[in-house]
Parts: sequence; structure tokens; C-alpha cells
Amino acid sequence: MTSASGTRRAKVLIVEDDPNISEIVRLYLEKDGYLVEQAENGSRALNLFDEEPPDLVVLDVMLPGMDGWEVCRSVRQRGRIPVIMLTAKGETFDKVLGLELGADDYIVKPFDPRELMARVKAVLRRSASGSSERGGPSGINANISYPGLAINAADYCVKVLGNDIKMPPKEVELLAHLARNPQRVFRREELLEAVWGYDYYGDTRTIDVHIKRIREKLEPAGGPWRIETVWGVGYKFAVD
Repeated sequence: MTSASGTRRAKVLIVEDDPNISEIVRLYLEKDGYLVEQAENGSRALNLFDEEPPDLVVLDVMLPGMDGWEVCRSVRQRGRIPVIMLTAKGETFDKVLGLELGADDYIVKPFDPRELMARVKAVLRRSASGSSERGGPSGINANISYPGLAINAADYCVKVLGNDIKMPPKEVELLAHLARNPQRVFRREELLEAVWGYDYYGDTRTIDVHIKRIREKLEPAGGPWRIETVWGVGYKFAVD
């Protein structure tokens, strides 16, 4: 749907079983010009998603029946629609789990609705420009190749020795960012900002967990490339 000025209005799907929170988020989103759909549980959310995919999902973790983790997995299986997780849990483990499942951001309750709106705008802005920023179809860095390693950042595909390697989207983006800049050392904060597309509020341990998982998938091949830890600084993609 377009606005009176002819500009397309982005649609946001709110998945939240607390009607008060859902209504507050809806009011703020509509005030900023977004179209809004609401679902009180995961099953309803996926039905609405399948009828007409939104531009963004604001997803609570603690839902009745199908929880937010499972909904996030299902959304990721359906495509690249960005997801912001909403939850009362603030432990690093929960943040990392949500990001590993493919969530684009994570905000802990209670939250300032204005902060959520800033996150919504940032994630949608990144999604809209992601094709070129992440080396998408029109980008010059869509394909990254080294002996025995091929990364297609546009299709989120990684091959090692010709074999497809299953990676969540953020692992692919992190690997691609490092591989585009061989031998350059990145601080964890730089990687968070580069991969999530803006000044991400998460714990830098998120990067450590993602790097560990990427290494587990790449290192058994024994290729002439690896992700090295630069102690006290961060990480780099090294090539022999």
C-alpha cells in the first residue's frame, strides 16, 4: 500500500501475546507511518506471514504454544524478512541464540518505544539497501573466492571444497565481511556495526560465538585460509 504522497508504506507484523505491549507498539508504528498487523501467537503470525509477507517482524520470545525461537526459525525458512526479537530475558545466551537463528536485532523489555522505533527504522533501512551493502546481486562483492572456499553473499551460500556448508545468515555475512578484507584486523565492535548495519547494542561476545561456529564449519577442510584471533584486538581473515 502507498501513502498519499505515493511512497510505499512498509508493513510490520507484531507478534506479542501481551495486548498492552502490542497496542503500544502498534500506536508508535502507525504514528510513524507504518502499516501494522498483529498476532497474539506463533500460529496466527505464520498464517498472516504466508498470506502476505510483511517488511519486518517484531517478535516476542515468550509466546503461548509455539515460542518466538520456533517462529523465528520458520520465518527464516520462508525468506529474508528481517526480525527484531522482543523479550524480557536479557542474558547473553538468549541474545546470541536469537541472533544465531537469524534475528536482525534484539531488544529487552521493558523498553522505550522510541528506541524500538529507531531500531525498526535502522533494520528496514539496512534491509532496503542490503543488496548493495552486503554485495547483493548488483554489488561488486557478491562472490568471494579462495582456493577451496566460495562465498556467494547474494544467495547466502558457502561452499568448502565444493560442498555446501549450512550457515545462518549472520554467519555468512560475518564471514563474507572478513573474507572481503583479508589480513585486516577488525575490532569486535567494528564487526558488530558492519554486519548488523548500524550501531548495534548487543554484547561483543556475540561475535566470539559466531566466529567459533564459523571455525567449526571451515577448519576441518584444512584450507589455506582461516579466521585468526588477534589477542586484545579482534579477528582477521588470514590467507597463506
